[in-house]
Amino acid sequence: MAASTTTLRYPGYMNNDLIGLIASLIPTPRLHFLMTGYTPLTLDHKISNVRKTTVLDVMRRLLQPKNIMVSTPKDRRHNHCYVSILNIIQGEVDPTQVHKSLQRIRERKLANFIPWGPASIQVALSKKSPYIQTAHRVSGLMLANHTSISSLFSKTLQQYDRLKARGAFLEQFKKEKMFSEGLEEFDSAREVVQQLIDEYQAATQVDYKMYSGAPQQSQSDKRVE
Repeated sequence: MAASTTTLRYPGYMNNDLIGLIASLIPTPRLHFLMTGYTPLTLDHKISNVRKTTVLDVMRRLLQPKNIMVSTPKDRRHNHCYVSILNIIQGEVDPTQVHKSLQRIRERKLANFIPWGPASIQVALSKKSPYIQTAHRVSGLMLANHTSISSLFSKTLQQYDRLKARGAFLEQFKKEKMFSEGLEEFDSAREVVQQLIDEYQAATQVDYKMYSGAPQQSQSDKRVE
């Protein structure tokens, strides 16, 4: 999304580079799949009837599932939580409002974080685009690393297993040279995705730092990721 680069295109007193923004979201190499959220989302810039857009309202709504642009099914077997959060707030914002908003979110326990690492919401401030007129004073983009994204990978594996069991869409692959001797590449790719699911689920536990379920990455792993 374009909002993720606003700190570069419209720099304020907090000018952040992309590496600095993303590095804080990814604690380990394999846990690098991010979710996004945005609010307020309007279809017409001429709409004047917009809900309150104070810093607290924006940061609170960013944590609501309806504003997150990834729909993950509920998984009651695991206590999914945030690994890290970065909010990019656009508009004329007083930094003291940000600190007060973070304190309110912490007091209300609106975000559930991993038990084995620091629990905090990082905030980057940015100016609004001078070329787009909006009815709201403040808008926000959330980049979040959340363990519930593993449920999407689980759903993908379930769909893959059903197709594989029926032999669907495999004939075209068998005509390719790399699959001439078998379809082991598919099995290898499935194993990589399963390892990723297991690691995201392990990240919800206190003893994740002792987790050793992911083997060294092979060449086939790099192709899949």
